[in-house]
Amino acid sequence: MSNTPAVEENVQQEVKVVPQRRYVGSKETLWYILYDISASFNIASSEEIFVSDVVKINMGYISAVKAIKGIWDIINDMFLGAMIDKTRTRWGKFKPYLVLYAGPGTVLSLMFWLMPMLFSAMSMGDFSKFMFYLVLLLIKNLFESVRDIAKTGMLSTITPDIIDRTRLITMANLLSGFLEKTPSQLLDLLIDLSIRDVIKIKYQSLFVSFGTFTVVACGIMALGFSLIARERVSQSIKSPKLWHSVKMILRCKPVLLITLSEFLGSFSSIKVNDKYYYLNVLRVSSLTNIVGLPGAFVSPVSYSYVPKLRRRFSTKALWIVSSHVNNLLMIGVFLAGSINKGYKKLKVMIPLLMIQETIWMTTYGLMKVIPSEMYNESMDYFEWQNGYRAEAMTSVLQGLTRKLAGTVGSSLNSLVMHKLGYNQDANPGGQTDKVAYGIFAMFTVIPAVLSLIGIFPKFFYDLSGEKRDRMYEELHKRRAIAAKVNDDLVALDEEN
Repeated sequence: MSNTPAVEENVQQEVKVVPQRRYVGSKETLWYILYDISASFNIASSEEIFVSDVVKINMGYISAVKAIKGIWDIINDMFLGAMIDKTRTRWGKFKPYLVLYAGPGTVLSLMFWLMPMLFSAMSMGDFSKFMFYLVLLLIKNLFESVRDIAKTGMLSTITPDIIDRTRLITMANLLSGFLEKTPSQLLDLLIDLSIRDVIKIKYQSLFVSFGTFTVVACGIMALGFSLIARERVSQSIKSPKLWHSVKMILRCKPVLLITLSEFLGSFSSIKVNDKYYYLNVLRVSSLTNIVGLPGAFVSPVSYSYVPKLRRRFSTKALWIVSSHVNNLLMIGVFLAGSINKGYKKLKVMIPLLMIQETIWMTTYGLMKVIPSEMYNESMDYFEWQNGYRAEAMTSVLQGLTRKLAGTVGSSLNSLVMHKLGYNQDANPGGQTDKVAYGIFAMFTVIPAVLSLIGIFPKFFYDLSGEKRDRMYEELHKRRAIAAKVNDDLVALDEEN
């Protein structure tokens, strides 16, 4: 081992910048796409209305659960992030957690969607039903936090090449877009047919069957990727200390600006799920599919001009546009829909929402690619600045600020609905005008205005152009040196 300094010196003289190349093969790319699909091949968009209108848990209880869950989420994330960042195995740092999550995560999600069968005879205010829901969500949240931290880190280390990484993100988002919304779209259609007695399937049964099917399907896709994926960006042998990592993260300008923007924008969680508006005001659950038809043709095309826009405009400009164009559109929808109670009329709202959705979808490619690439680039910047990576703790700190605001917002929205007088026993379309208008405002203008607060930190982001090119040039050199040193050390150990 005494030859180590000589080996490092020789390597530094010999190694040049690593050329750009494709690290992730076709098989792993396919599983990456399936994993991306699994993240949204579900009926999660109907979770809130499922809990309030199908499981029938009191709105006041729901508000309390959201607050408790948010506090729990913030506490456990700190410990989980530190634990994952200190992990060193032959599989890597993140892969073991993704593999271990698959079984318990699937079981907990199945229990969530089976709640109507477990508590069918209990009243809305039943305390045992509330306690089961609370405990289930806390345990489920713990496992999901492990998955989310590990997933974020895994996707930032799957390839050291920026072009290869952008290719993966773009392909996954483009191809998964054709499948990921299928379950929720079909569920919405069947709900509309059910409430109009066109089909004789119980409302409750639709949620249970779709929920269980998508959980199992997504579990298989996620496990397949977790088993085959590889981490290719090496971690430092010595694991970082918790508070040192926190201090270094706060000094990392790109991470700090992204975190601050997400924190300020997270107050937009004071809103209602679109299902509350579509089903309880307009009485058409599948309206999402109708107004999204033109946008469905636009969104795939939007990926084609992402590379051109990235060459022509700064990351900062693209980040601002892709993040906030929809906020301005939803403010316009609110103003137009407020005229003569247009928000209750399909003939008014369908054209309005169709225009809003179509314009928004022109930025869909940017919206999906830019934030992912910015996060990965900020992780590379942290490595460039400090000499090691801290993906887990970084994602935790970003999540903590976002969840802090989100906890306040999500707790308030259920409480506001309760105070508005939302009737959980009313049939679709049976809410009062006051409640209906409140739902419309919380669907459009309130989250749009609150989200715009997050625009201010974006103006100070500067990791682009020459600075980013220099960063990657130096990182390629460092990584090549580290890889060569490691190979030579292994060879020396074998000789000895």
